[in-house]
Amino acid sequence: MAEQEATPLVGIIMGSKSDLPTMEACTAELEALGVPYELVIASAHRTPDKVHEWAENAADRGLRVIIAAAGKAAHLGGVVAAFTPLPVIGVPMKTSDLGGLDSLLSMVQMPSGVPVACVAINGAKNAAIYATQILGATMPEYREVITKMKQEMADA
Repeated sequence: MAEQEATPLVGIIMGSKSDLPTMEACTAELEALGVPYELVIASAHRTPDKVHEWAENAADRGLRVIIAAAGKAAHLGGVVAAFTPLPVIGVPMKTSDLGGLDSLLSMVQMPSGVPVACVAINGAKNAAIYATQILGATMPEYREVITKMKQEMADA
């Protein structure tokens, strides 16, 4: 997590330590793109007060985008979205019960007024890229990073 010296722009929250190996693709991609982030483990069900406080103060800490990873009922993204005006990107975690379909369906069915964008099951890398694209809408340096990345993909 070398990017931690700069003020974080992306907040990553996950419901369990068991999500960390999958979410390492997210942190690695943010580091490769030069995007500073913070990471917290907090459960919408087991530590709801921690989630509430973290989400409610996210914008005041300088965050611009939140990535929320969760499995099974996958309420974390929606709970976070309820407490922040920031855009939230959900990463549904693969589960042993339904292969992550439970997580995906829970995440994309957020109620009206509490949107959560959603990437593929275990789509941690795409969540990082999407967060960087959101930053690029108002921060030209990140728009340039994404433009360069897409050109490199086209040239490969």
